[in-house]
Amino acid sequence: MAPLYDIAVVGYGPTGLTAASLLGRLGHRVVVCERWPGLYGLPRLTHIDDETARTIQAAADIDEALHDSSLCQYVWVNGKGETLVRIPATPEGSMGYPDHISMYQPDVESAIDKRLRGYGTVDVRQGWAVTGLDQDADGVTLRLRGWNSDAISADGPHDQVRARYVIAADGSRSGLRELLGVERQDFGFNEQWVNVDTEWLRPQPAEFAYGTQYCDPARGHMTINIGHTRQRFEFALLPGETREEMTAPETAWRLLRDYHDLGPDDVRITRRLVYGFEARIATRWRAGRVFLTGDAAHTMPPYLGQGACSGIRDSTNLAWKLHLVLGGQAPDALLDTYEAERRPHVTAITHAAIGLGKVANTHDTEVAAARDAAFLAGKVPLPPPFPPLSDGVLRPGTDAPVGTLTPQGRIRLADGRSGRFDDLTGYGFALVTAEDPTTALGPERLALLQRLGCAVVALDTVDDLGGRHREYLQRLDAVAYLARPDFVLFGTAADSRDLGALVDDLRAALSGTVEAVAV
Repeated sequence: MAPLYDIAVVGYGPTGLTAASLLGRLGHRVVVCERWPGLYGLPRLTHIDDETARTIQAAADIDEALHDSSLCQYVWVNGKGETLVRIPATPEGSMGYPDHISMYQPDVESAIDKRLRGYGTVDVRQGWAVTGLDQDADGVTLRLRGWNSDAISADGPHDQVRARYVIAADGSRSGLRELLGVERQDFGFNEQWVNVDTEWLRPQPAEFAYGTQYCDPARGHMTINIGHTRQRFEFALLPGETREEMTAPETAWRLLRDYHDLGPDDVRITRRLVYGFEARIATRWRAGRVFLTGDAAHTMPPYLGQGACSGIRDSTNLAWKLHLVLGGQAPDALLDTYEAERRPHVTAITHAAIGLGKVANTHDTEVAAARDAAFLAGKVPLPPPFPPLSDGVLRPGTDAPVGTLTPQGRIRLADGRSGRFDDLTGYGFALVTAEDPTTALGPERLALLQRLGCAVVALDTVDDLGGRHREYLQRLDAVAYLARPDFVLFGTAADSRDLGALVDDLRAALSGTVEAVAV
């Protein structure tokens, strides 16, 4: 009989790591199946936003994960070096982190891996490829084969594991997506760029301490800082250039010399790789008890730096819903809201990234000249803000900005402890009120919130350092707000009477599986 787990996570990149850590933190028995024998150890992503940093805070020691990170503003210039648009970085966004962060991916992955191995409920099985699956009414059985770093070992070890649900986080070439027969919609964006990662052999020059996208019709290229000590350079492949040619050492050094006047005395090359930039979204993200996440569900060009961020959003959206279903606090149907909430959000970001990608990959000189003129005249707006959630687990019938993100400040508790809000209140729902809500809610609603793992924070009993949460309540014109575990605003209460109705609406949104509360 295969070992039974609550969740099997297939793939151990940022999306899978985050899912496994969040679910392990919630006490679930998790098995991770990853074909590679160890963590990748090299950066693929280089940018995260403050929302993603807040999720990493829940999944790891955030200070350890981001110990070599920095602000990352973006500048887009044309072939003449003229600035087309500048995207600044805010030192502290509403989530308590810079809104654009340059970071070293192996640090983040190592910190999450370290945290989840300490839970005692997560079984990490590296060096095992999933070769088949069978579903029934109670769970999924995964068939595994040993992986020798090149291919599945036909004569090697084999095993199987069984879980109630499976999270497929196995990348853009997802084997699970193929086993499930799920197709992808292709949005027609396909470009190839060579990636040259380096380490500085001298202090990082000021002109490389941010991201620059060179929209040169002769050859699009870019550079971005990876924290303070590393740098990434990328160059578009031109017609006739091959993957083998563009990853040769002499080609990398030629590109660094010709475009940035850098040589072996300035940097050490750590990786050369050709990436295919594409935009594809799976036609369905759920097949029975299996859920596609991250690149297995959607891929996008990197021009917004949102590929990995989107995958991590998938993990935090799905993790708390699986937690409630596995704990009997919500029906299986709650899991259908995962795709309903995430697909529109990621589709909008994908289209925005495609638009920027077309700007960066304009090769026609006349079209590029018209593009430059429009930018320099201020006629091209910045990409719009990310859309709020508009469907799913949200309070209906309110003018409050439900579906947007709630802030994180620093607080000091009555016992003297101080720190980031999430670190002190825990990972889960949070009901933040201006005053003690005990009387307004009553014992039954308070018991309901306790069963849901909801922290109840009355701001008149804590020191709201910096006033971020009080200011947020004032902007909402509310006495309370209820945040989901993925930091999304479920709803607000206009007054003490509405506070009870807010909690009742949460119960209803979770499909009534938690018993009704007497009013």
